[in-house]
Amino acid sequence: MKSAITWGIAHIASSYNNTLIHITDITGTHTVALATGGQVVKADRLKSSPTAGMLAAKKAAEAALEKGINAIHVKIKAPGGHQGPNNPGPGAQAAIRALSRMGLRIGIIDDVTPVCHDGCRKKGGKRGRRV
Repeated sequence: MKSAITWGIAHIASSYNNTLIHITDITGTHTVALATGGQVVKADRLKSSPTAGMLAAKKAAEAALEKGINAIHVKIKAPGGHQGPNNPGPGAQAAIRALSRMGLRIGIIDDVTPVCHDGCRKKGGKRGRRV
């Protein structure tokens, strides 16, 4: 007999400083599992590495499978916005791979990076930041 598919959402916030994996139910209101790169590695400089992303994703996936979620939609968020880079850090792709390897079925992979629509002027002056 086939087991019923229970969907959840994996929110992956990945910057060049850290990787956060937050698994919620399908509505996005109840947290099922949460893990970060900083929880699984000792050195601060390794928090954003693909290895840390993978280990954090494994930790979150185990908790999600325990609570009955066996399929997820993935939402990736880079810092973006006014100052931050629009591309996710190195831990994001490794995290998705690890989630799939743990036996979670992956549905939609979506990029939810905030995009600024003009607004305030960027800091740095007329000629930019001079190094």
